[in-house]
Amino acid sequence: MPSQVIVNADDFGLSAHTNAVILHAFQAGLISSATAMANMPAFATACMLAQQPALKGRVGLHFNLTYGRPLSQAILAEPRFCTPHGEFDLRLKQRTLRLSRRERAAVETELEAQWKRCLDNGLMPSHLDSHQHVHNIWPVGVIVARFARTQGVPIRLARNVGHNIGPAKRVFKTLLNRRLRQLAGSTADFVCTPADLKAGLAPAHGVLEVVAHPSALGGHDFGDAYLASGESLLALVEQRLGQVPRVGYASLGMQEEMS
Repeated sequence: MPSQVIVNADDFGLSAHTNAVILHAFQAGLISSATAMANMPAFATACMLAQQPALKGRVGLHFNLTYGRPLSQAILAEPRFCTPHGEFDLRLKQRTLRLSRRERAAVETELEAQWKRCLDNGLMPSHLDSHQHVHNIWPVGVIVARFARTQGVPIRLARNVGHNIGPAKRVFKTLLNRRLRQLAGSTADFVCTPADLKAGLAPAHGVLEVVAHPSALGGHDFGDAYLASGESLLALVEQRLGQVPRVGYASLGMQEEMS
């Protein structure tokens, strides 16, 4: 069994419904962390909810380059990132290894703008990850990891637990995660989905993050986008990790400072 588990709900701030489900999942003790989308309609409400005791200090930034409109101007002029109509439309391939100087500057500026919007709404992010895993694209990941280091917060690694990670992908993820850890400093050791948890792949040691997208099943139960319709995320986490302490990413930062 892992020594600690972070059950993180992505997409906080996406909509009023998503906010309600994530708040309920925190209150039920299912999730121990969340990440918020700074350019989404329900973000300001998510920041207010993040002040509640169950959530305080446990909400990070879900850096977004793929959905909605950016918060900065420079990235609007980059055709691999935005449409002519001013909306995100990321056209980088997963194995992209290089950005132009102008693209790098635009991504950095957008990351800074999304972070600042958190601060302006009273939210000090506990950590950094990204929508649709865009920081798993190497040059974007380098930017995000360096920014995480400057802000003194942990970063999510690329998913490294799962049956569907072939040899070539595993080599790439291993190298990427080594670089993210080198640049950012503080991370969890393993990252998986609820489907990986269901397959019995929880690691035997270390800190595990379970990346969740919870949905309401009625009453006090929750499903997840990675599970079959009607399948309980709550029951799965209790069955596989019920005895493992659930923590937020801020605790990793504190451990890093103490070590």
